[in-house]
Amino acid sequence: MPGWDIDVGGVQGVLTQVGEVAGKLEKQAATYSENMESAAASAGTIAGGGEAPAMGLVGAALAEFATKTQDDLMFVGARAGKSLTGAVEAVKAYNQGDFDMAAAAQREALKAPDLAALKAQAKNASGDGGGGGGGEHGGQAPA
Repeated sequence: MPGWDIDVGGVQGVLTQVGEVAGKLEKQAATYSENMESAAASAGTIAGGGEAPAMGLVGAALAEFATKTQDDLMFVGARAGKSLTGAVEAVKAYNQGDFDMAAAAQREALKAPDLAALKAQAKNASGDGGGGGGGEHGGQAPA
């Protein structure tokens, strides 16, 4: 199983930068339709001597482009938001896992030693049944 080594500060820095860019993208997406309409209206028309049509060929092409790309733009924004949220949740889970492991290690370290089990291990390690310590320092047999 691969190990994890997440630089939480580095991830937070990247998320901050991506969040700023995503905010700019969101602002641009909000004005996308309005800007495309303005561009279409400003594109002009080709008209003869009569009354000019409301929209020329370039304007019609821009309107069609805007209509067909609106969903893609919404998808990109939603994907970016989900990616940011996923990264934040992953770092939270990573930190919680570290906290849980540290707490478990601390709980284990604070438990009182089982003297009867230590004596039995020492007895088995020495092989003579006399409890001579078997050369162990501190009277504790390795677990």
